[in-house]
Amino acid sequence: MSQVQPFEVQWDEARVADVLAKVAAYDWPPIPEVPDGWAYGCDGAWLKGLCDHWTGAYDWRAAVAELNRFPQFTARVEDFDLHFVHVVGEAGGKRPLLMSHGWPGSHYEFWQVIEQLAFPSRFGGDPADAFDLVIPSLPGFGFSSKPSRPMGQRTTARLFNTLMTQVLGYSTYLAQGGDWGSMITSWLGLDHADHVRAIHLNMMAFRAPGGPQTPEETAWMTRQAGMMDVMGAYFRLQASKPQSLAWLGASNPVGQAAWIAERFHDWSDLRTKSFEAVYSKDRLLTNIMLYVMTDSFATGAWYYRGMLEEGGVALQPGQRCETPTAFANFPGEALYPAPPRSFADRGYNIVRWTDMPSGGHFAAMEEPDLFVDDVKAWGRTAG
Repeated sequence: MSQVQPFEVQWDEARVADVLAKVAAYDWPPIPEVPDGWAYGCDGAWLKGLCDHWTGAYDWRAAVAELNRFPQFTARVEDFDLHFVHVVGEAGGKRPLLMSHGWPGSHYEFWQVIEQLAFPSRFGGDPADAFDLVIPSLPGFGFSSKPSRPMGQRTTARLFNTLMTQVLGYSTYLAQGGDWGSMITSWLGLDHADHVRAIHLNMMAFRAPGGPQTPEETAWMTRQAGMMDVMGAYFRLQASKPQSLAWLGASNPVGQAAWIAERFHDWSDLRTKSFEAVYSKDRLLTNIMLYVMTDSFATGAWYYRGMLEEGGVALQPGQRCETPTAFANFPGEALYPAPPRSFADRGYNIVRWTDMPSGGHFAAMEEPDLFVDDVKAWGRTAG
């Protein structure tokens, strides 16, 4: 069994100073004068404001302290040093929940929900709803070690299952994920059902074989194809030639910030809230710094090519994830809206489906209370 080592975030002061100096010295290109500054990519005026905050107001030492708020560790799994947060809450080791993030997020996505899920009695809840939480950084992301070439979600699921069962000693566990985390969690349900009791998704990952079979399914696929034409350039680049993006982003923290922030803007539920009301600049910058300070912008982008090299998202004929599956449908999911239930049922054994009133792609960050309530409700029957 791999030895678990305590881990603490430490950012070298000279390295941070170098990043901030590059932000301050950034040579700004022309900014198009258009009514919607986000229509052409990351809004220039907003990005300048973020950079001013980065160099003038962002307290990186406070961010490091915040990132060290919960116990975290590393463990060697196969050829990787996996970084993970491990909070043994009021469940006392008896109710493990693995939570997997995606791109361009990080393990920090879950910061606002950890205490409520691990210690519900602190918030007036029932201690019986508590989980033990394991929140890894994906290989190539944050403080986990980097692969030597693109790898995908099925391999990550195998690594995470080994972490849960052989390293941490949980014979069975629950799993949750959105974005790439939904794909990892789906592979856990399909490949490791002897250990994974149930899964919870806030993005539907697998596509059942056979294509659309109803008018509603056809309409959904047509709409998603249209949204991919509008918002999917990042996907096509990262799934085909991610290293070209890596060269562009290298030693360019402003470029990395723009690429990441555009996704947060476009994929979040901004129907009734402004971007600034959903995410503070400090929260966005801490997530960005987890890429910049760990040099994981390139290997994070590789993860899309890894998906293709592992076979994509389409199930083979006869395949279905039979692990009991819950789905939380957040309505502000712009690029990857939920399929009709009929389509989802062909790929998963769906036992719970919740239509949320608000929230988008980054559910745990956008609507932490709604996210927590649904995960706790699911856990009462799943765990």
